[in-house]
Amino acid sequence: MPTSRPVLRRDFLRLAGLPVASQLTGLTAFSADPAAPERTALNRFPRMMQEWLVDQVAAAQEIGNKRRDALKSPEDAKAYVDLVRGLIRESFGPEPEKTPLNARVTSITDRDTYRIEKVVFESRPGFLVTGNLYVPKGRQGPMPGVVGTCGHSLNGKAEGAYQSFCQGLARMGYVVLIFDPIGQGERFQYIKDEGGKGLKSRYGGSVSEHIQCGNQQGLVGEFFGAWRAWDGVRALDYLLSRPEVDPQRVGVSGNSGGGTMTTWLAGVDSRWTMAAPSCFVTTFLHNAENELPADTEQCPPKVLALGLDHSDFLAAMAPKPVIILAKERDFFDARGSEESYQRLKKLYTLLGAPDNVELFIGPTYHGYTQENREAMYRFFNKATAVSDAQTEPVLTLEKDPELWAAPKGQVSELKSKTVMDFTTEASKALAAQRGKISAEKLGPAIREALRLTAPEGVPDYRILRSSGARGYPSKSSCCYAVETEPGVQTFLTRLFEEALTSRLPRGQKRAVLYIAHHSADAELALEPMIQDLIATEKDAAFFACDPRGIGESRPNTCGVDQFLKPYGSDYFYAAHGLMLDRPVLGQRVQDVLRVIDLLVANGHADIHLAGRGWGALVAAIAASLAPAAKQVTLKNALASWSEVAETADYQWPFALLPHGVLRHFDLPDCYDFLAAQKALKSVEPWGAADGMNA
Repeated sequence: MPTSRPVLRRDFLRLAGLPVASQLTGLTAFSADPAAPERTALNRFPRMMQEWLVDQVAAAQEIGNKRRDALKSPEDAKAYVDLVRGLIRESFGPEPEKTPLNARVTSITDRDTYRIEKVVFESRPGFLVTGNLYVPKGRQGPMPGVVGTCGHSLNGKAEGAYQSFCQGLARMGYVVLIFDPIGQGERFQYIKDEGGKGLKSRYGGSVSEHIQCGNQQGLVGEFFGAWRAWDGVRALDYLLSRPEVDPQRVGVSGNSGGGTMTTWLAGVDSRWTMAAPSCFVTTFLHNAENELPADTEQCPPKVLALGLDHSDFLAAMAPKPVIILAKERDFFDARGSEESYQRLKKLYTLLGAPDNVELFIGPTYHGYTQENREAMYRFFNKATAVSDAQTEPVLTLEKDPELWAAPKGQVSELKSKTVMDFTTEASKALAAQRGKISAEKLGPAIREALRLTAPEGVPDYRILRSSGARGYPSKSSCCYAVETEPGVQTFLTRLFEEALTSRLPRGQKRAVLYIAHHSADAELALEPMIQDLIATEKDAAFFACDPRGIGESRPNTCGVDQFLKPYGSDYFYAAHGLMLDRPVLGQRVQDVLRVIDLLVANGHADIHLAGRGWGALVAAIAASLAPAAKQVTLKNALASWSEVAETADYQWPFALLPHGVLRHFDLPDCYDFLAAQKALKSVEPWGAADGMNA
């Protein structure tokens, strides 16, 4: 997707985030000479990726805005609803087959005006979901039903706020089914037995499990949010199987992560008659501008490339009743909640139901607090006429074990399959389908998987005269900023013996291009591989490269020293790359291919491409596509993505796990091609658990 505006030369200092002196990033200190004082590695362009991203997301939002602005009639509005439903399905992928639920009630807790049935059902074969069904007592005829979706509570459905809204609805006359999300409550995927302390998650549960299994799922083309939503679809199937429930009055509500699921479910299932997402609905642009990382399930594939926004998932329900519940002090920007509401208000007005959409913004912080729950009660009561209650009744909350549906409070005791079991199966099946990829088919497979383009011409570059490699004397190195696409600079360091001329040096056909793992600057001083390359390639020009997001452009966003944290900046840009349908790994490969174009244009037609760690992946893939790359040396290259997909406790960052890549090719396909045609040398390969090494 093109940027919304060209990045002019005067923007360069803005992208650089100057002044430089303030941009310390916490990279390991280094020195070219062990006897010399330590030099701290800096990233001199820490805002580049953020500014580029905001432009990209703004351009994506403009696609949707143009569609919405064009709505003038009821017919336009109906066509828009049909359009977004189709685009949502394209993002989420095809639904799996509906297999038997095999539902069972494991026990019942009887209370004054309702009972709680502890339920277990299978959303997929062997994949168990635990839930609590709140059934009002003493009422005649089918009652309205609600599926409750949990936020990121460690104890899932037992969390006080979630018990509260379920019990509140039950006391008003609703049948409510609330279920545990994957990785929460009774559905930990990474079990460890702590003896007397019970069964725990070795990743801590909740969002940590979501990111671990969700990032891994992407390799086989699965989206964790679609898996979460499918649990909700099957929960609705179970709710509608109960004779107490009126299928003409069924709603969905949840908060935070549950607000996400409520929003997604509104878009993927047409049976809902009302919805109340809390503390989620804003706009993707506000989240990007505010540097707000989101859970793996909150970042649908291609959603931005398709021009969709949060409001579109609710538009898919139009003109059925929807209320957006927000908070004034939430990290989900309430300005975006208001914008989403205004979009829906226009759509609903064209459809003749302006009163069917509402917005409520509570005064406090993130959470399904009483004021938001009461706004939901009033809205659902208006839609169903089951009660005239305006406030929450008196509640009595249960202890967690009282709500357990599985022995010891974990489905692992019932031999439930895990998400990782399914991912492993899918990885092996895809490997069998791919077989051995021929040299002719490898390039197209890579380009399709990584969404690579073929830009024409030679990229422009700037000579950063005051920015040589900090481990080398200023007269023996220089740094160039290569514009690999509008708004993106890739940083290229050149080592040389004589003072630099006004342009890239010419006259040497042979060149070595090293792709950094963390920082070309630091690795030039410390990495033995580089010293070996310099010693053995004495007649070659030597360059070291930081693709975007590495080294010189490592972001300083999403909090202090948060680069590789689960919600850190590397993850943040990878998640947005998924939504933009531009994988970060593909972006980095594109950077290197453009640098190679520049080197070739300056006479370096015989390139020895090298890389270490993360850079080894970029180098291997780029070398598989670039005719000028005649020789390849890799250190600490990942053995295969299949190994990551089939290892529960893998340790590789999301940015290096392209969505659906195993549907197209695996890294050994590149290595085999390079060994046969480009004198590949690979040393000390890394496995699935090595990707976070220094």
